[in-house]
Amino acid sequence: MASGSSGANDDSDRVFELEAEVQQLKEAVTSHAVVDQAIGMMVALGRVSPDQGWAVLKDISQHTNIKLRNVAELILVWGREGEIPDDIRAELEDALDRHGPAQIPEAPQE
Repeated sequence: MASGSSGANDDSDRVFELEAEVQQLKEAVTSHAVVDQAIGMMVALGRVSPDQGWAVLKDISQHTNIKLRNVAELILVWGREGEIPDDIRAELEDALDRHGPAQIPEAPQE
């Protein structure tokens, strides 16, 4: 009988592991969406390419020691509310200077 009980425990453990994995995947999808939206803001407002937008977010994250997802969230809040912490704004401006702006196709050279 002990082996039957052990099988039930194994099943319970497996269900718990799968639920945890599903939760991690949900968080990853949400995080990815937030980062993609922030990259989109960099592209639109910073006149950089998507790759440059990614680099801008990475730079801000590295120079402020804030997780990239949290930097992306701060950028989205800035887009909605117009407010961004001064240190993030300064690093954003520096990162955009380093990585852009991209030239708009067929725009006259400055």
